[in-house]
Amino acid sequence: MLSSPSYEPSDQHTPEISVIVLNWNGKRFLEACLEGLRRQSFRDFETILVDNGSSDGSVEYVRSNFPEVRVLALPDNRGFAGGNIAGYEQSTGNLILLLNNDTEAHPKWLEEIRDASLTYPQAGSFASKMMYFDERNRVENCGFDVGIEGATLDLGRDQYDGPQWSKPREVFGACAGAAAYRRTMLEDVGFLDDDFFMTYEDVDLSFRAQLRGYSCVYVPGAIVYHRYRATNSKLPDRQVFYSQRNIEYVWVKNMPFALIVRSAPWRLLYELGAAIYFIRVGTGSAFLKSKWAVLRNFSSLLRKRKEIQGRRVARNAEMQEKLHNSIFGIKWRKLRAAWSGATGGTTIGFTP
Repeated sequence: MLSSPSYEPSDQHTPEISVIVLNWNGKRFLEACLEGLRRQSFRDFETILVDNGSSDGSVEYVRSNFPEVRVLALPDNRGFAGGNIAGYEQSTGNLILLLNNDTEAHPKWLEEIRDASLTYPQAGSFASKMMYFDERNRVENCGFDVGIEGATLDLGRDQYDGPQWSKPREVFGACAGAAAYRRTMLEDVGFLDDDFFMTYEDVDLSFRAQLRGYSCVYVPGAIVYHRYRATNSKLPDRQVFYSQRNIEYVWVKNMPFALIVRSAPWRLLYELGAAIYFIRVGTGSAFLKSKWAVLRNFSSLLRKRKEIQGRRVARNAEMQEKLHNSIFGIKWRKLRAAWSGATGGTTIGFTP
C-alpha cells in the first residue's frame, strides 16, 4: 500500500472532527487504518491514536510513518473504554469519532458523517455502515437495536448490501467500532463507562443518550470495512466474561423499572438460554464468573442507576417504542445450533 503525503494540522486551529483510534498490539492493522484516514475527502480533522501498552512496536511504527497522527502511549492496557476515554480527554473536535484499528474507512466516511451532522441537528450520534473487510458487499452492522429483554441485535448482520440499507434511519445506537458522537451530547450524558473495560460500553452510552432524548441516525454513505473480531477471537473466555457481565451492567443501570417488570419473563428466558448455551460450548465457567461479578458490584450499579434515571427525559412509553419487542427468537436459533454441535468452531456469542 503506497503512502500518501502527510499533512500537519495547525496548532492554532481547532479541527471540526476528532478521530480516536484505539490500538493494542495491532501494528499489522495500522497501515490500512491510517492510510484510509489519509485518503479522506474531508480534511478538517485530527487523528489521535491511543496505544494501550503495546509490545509489538506499534507506537514507533506510527510515529515514523504517520507523523500527522498524535500518539498517546499509555503504560498499560486500559481496555476499550479506558483507552478511548484517554483519547477523548485529549480531543478537541465538535464531533468525536471512534474507529477500530482493524478497519479501513471509505474515503468519504468523514464527509458523510459531517454532512449527516448538519442534516440531522437533533441527533446526538451517528452509526456507520460497517462492512466485512474481505467481503465488501456484505454487511457487518448498520448500527444496533436493543430488545425489551436487554439483548442487542446488529442490524443487517451478514446480509448483502442493497436498497434496504441505502437510506438513513433512526437506530437505537452506533457500534463504537465506527461511531460518531456530538461533543455536546457527551458533555450532557457522559462518555464511556470505564468499569466496562470492553464490550457493551457503546450500548450503555446509547441507552443513556436515548433516556436523555438524543436520537441516533444510521448514515448509509459512511462506510467502514472491518476485520470482524480480529482482535478478540483468540480469547473467548475473556470475551464471554465481559460481554455477559456488561449486558447486566447495561440492564441494571438503564432499563426503566416499569419496563423491567413488564419484560421480566423474557429476561429470565434469555438468562436461561444464555446459561445453557455457554455451558454447551465450553465457556460456562466464564459465564458464571460474569454473573458473580455483577452481584459484587451491584451497589455501585444502583448508584449509577439512581443518577441516570433521575436525569432521564424519555417517558416509559417512548422507551417502549424504541425497544424491539423481543429478539429472543434469534438467540434461540443460536442455542439450537450449539445444542446440535453446529457452532462453527466459535465459543463467543449468545450475544452479538
